[in-house]
Order: sequence, then C-alpha cells, then structure tokens
Amino acid sequence: MAQQTPFSPAAEDISFLKNLSEKYERQYKAGMASFPSKNKEDFEKIYKQRWDNIKEKFDNKEIYTSTPAQQYLDALVDEIVKANPILKGHNFHCYFSRSGIPNASYIGEGIILFNMGLFHRLDNESEAGFIICHELAHFLLKHSENAIGKYVAAINSEEVQQELHKIKGAEYRKREQLEKLVKGLTFSTLRHSRDHENEADSMAVELLHNTRFDVSAALTTLELLDTIDTDTLNTGSCLESMFNARNYPFKKRWIAKEEGLLGGHAHLTEDNKLKDSLKTHPDCKLRIKILQPMLNRYYQPSSLKNVVDKSRFDELKNAFRYETIEYAFVSNSFTRSFYYTLELLQKNPTDPYLITQTGKLLNAFYAAQKAHTLSKVVDLPSPGYPSNYNLLLQFVQNLYLEDFASVSYYFLNRYHPELDYYEPYKKAFSTSSQIAQQ
Repeated sequence: MAQQTPFSPAAEDISFLKNLSEKYERQYKAGMASFPSKNKEDFEKIYKQRWDNIKEKFDNKEIYTSTPAQQYLDALVDEIVKANPILKGHNFHCYFSRSGIPNASYIGEGIILFNMGLFHRLDNESEAGFIICHELAHFLLKHSENAIGKYVAAINSEEVQQELHKIKGAEYRKREQLEKLVKGLTFSTLRHSRDHENEADSMAVELLHNTRFDVSAALTTLELLDTIDTDTLNTGSCLESMFNARNYPFKKRWIAKEEGLLGGHAHLTEDNKLKDSLKTHPDCKLRIKILQPMLNRYYQPSSLKNVVDKSRFDELKNAFRYETIEYAFVSNSFTRSFYYTLELLQKNPTDPYLITQTGKLLNAFYAAQKAHTLSKVVDLPSPGYPSNYNLLLQFVQNLYLEDFASVSYYFLNRYHPELDYYEPYKKAFSTSSQIAQQ
C-alpha cells in the first residue's frame, strides 16, 4: 500500500468561538429590551429557548473555525450581497456547521448555518448560492420572529384563555382537553412552516437571479433535497466484507434483527405522506412545481454554475466528508461517525484515516460497553431512521464485548505493517491488540 497523506481535521479556535458566542449573547440581551410590554414574559421565554439553541452550537464547537473555509463562504455571500442592494446594511453572518445532517438553517440573531453534511452533496457553487439565498429570505422575511409573535398572540387570545378557563372548571378529562388545545398551539423555534418554505424559495430565486449564479440551480437543489435522505450504503454486504477475517469469520447473528416485545424495531406499513413528512426536507416536489414558472422566466443560458472558486469548492466538499466523521466522533455520536466512515470507506478503501477511524470506533464501542455507557454514545434502531442505518445500529447492539475487541483487532491487523507510518493507526492497533488479549 503506497503511503498517503491522511486527513487531519482543522484545529478548533476556542477563543474565537468564545468571543463570537459572547458577542451574540450581548446582541440577544440588548434585543430583550425591545420586547413589547404586553405578554413580555412569553416573548422572553421563547427567545430564551432560541438563544439556548444558538449558544449550544458554540458550546458544542459545532461552528467551523477554519479561516480559509470561512473566507470562501464569505466570498459566496458577498457575491449575493453585492448583487442585491436590499441586503446591504443588514446584520447577518453565515457559518459552516460541522454537522453531517444535510441541512442549512437561519437560527436567529442574524446567524445562518450551512451544514457540511449538505454542502458536500452539492454539485456546484450555484446550488450553494441558492441555499444561502433561501436562508437569507427567512432572515429578511422575519419568519422566525413573526411566528413567535403569532404564537404569543394566539396563546394569550381571548378564545384560548376562555378555553383554558373552561378546562380548569371541567370535572373530567381535563388532561385530555388540555393536550388537545396545546397540540394546536405547539411552537417550535427550529422549524419553519411549509408556507414559509415556499415564500423563502420564491425570494431566494429573486435574489439568485440578480447574481452571476445559475438560477436553474434552485431546481437541481430541490431535486437533490427530495432524495437526500435515501440510503446510499449497502450496510449488510459492507459489514460482511469488511469484518470477515479468516481467524474471526463474520457471524450472521451480528446483523440479525431481534424480534419480540423487548427487541428489534417496529415495521411500518408504506405511507407516502408519512414518508415525506419524515424527510429532512419535505414537500420538495410541490416546491419545484411552484417555482417552475419563475425559473422558466429567469433562466439565462449564459449564467455560470461556478463563480467564486470551483477548485476551493471541490476541496471543501472533500474535506467536509471527513470533518463530519470527526465531529460526530468527538461529539460522542459514535454510530453516526461509524456510518459516515463506512460510507466514505467504500469509495476510498485504502484511506489511512478512514481505516484507523473504523478501528478507533470499534475500540470506543468496546470501552463504552465495558463501562456500561454504550447507550450514551449510540443511536438505537428506530422506525424513523433509514433501513441501512438501522442495520448498522443493530450490528452495534448485537456485538458482545469480545466481538468488538476481536473485530477491531482482525480488521486493523489487515493493514499492519503497511500503515505503521501513520501514528494514529499505530495507536489504534496497539489498543485493539491489548483489549483482544484480555
């Protein structure tokens, strides 16, 4: 095996994150003074929930602090701002999130997060431009703030207060009546309504149309989002080919589903409406249909798919596939890291970092199971997860303590001594050798 230069994650700038968090906290607290006196406590409570979510992003080091990556993202945003005078003077900033979830979001306080898990799936800079424009539209249209105002008005309306008074005076079924009322008033600071998504799409096309980006990217981006949750890893065959050692053969029970009251996971009947609602991005086909007339009107064959720096775009796409693996691991989301690792390992089977990460994860599963803390670092099989991810979760649940040790050892041993030049590999292999002998 020829020596490769393995991936090395970008260093975290803890001081930068701390200063940034403190800056936004000051901004949030200053904004509290502008709340109307009427129902002020309700506004403060919801904005506090929103701020807690923002602060968690900084506390968990989710914000990517690589200066070259931030400069590139700023250049994408500048391309949009300079072509749209409506954006000048607005206080907002876009950051890369280290999350592997394929999403982007406006989270409040002028902060837009562009998840690495979405960016690395894009084909060109115009698609990135559309996503930024979409989140800028949420910001400009004040969807989050307007939704909070609407919710506070609703829960304090005369009708709702009268209904609460009636429930309080009822003799029976108080809890059932209260749950029914609350269900219709549930508010989330983290999700936009479907009407908001359509409005943001339309404004995003208007913003993108003014730039040098290709406006047809709106269509290709939504087509991508419609299928982005589809399984890409054949987990069963992948696990068997990777962990079938001559001295420790693969066992079918490792991927067998446990059935019965206390094991396995429920089987859901196919329900297309439910299936779409569970997507990270529901209603994409409808959103495409609504946008199509605008796209037909605005499309220009001379538009560019890549405007800022195509080579940098490609470099970040590649790096982000690795960064999401690393971030999931350091965030103690071991099964997510495991899935991302195996997925990329199918494309890069000799990659030293990915080989080592596989062994590190198996060693980490061993240590967690031995310490009776496995449930804290793994997801459990669930009907809400894709089937191939569920199979990986079942695999982790089915392995005994000695299985983790032996599977790790025999997997890493396959690359010894070729990868001994790579210090993280040597460390992982040494650890697996020690635990396999226990």
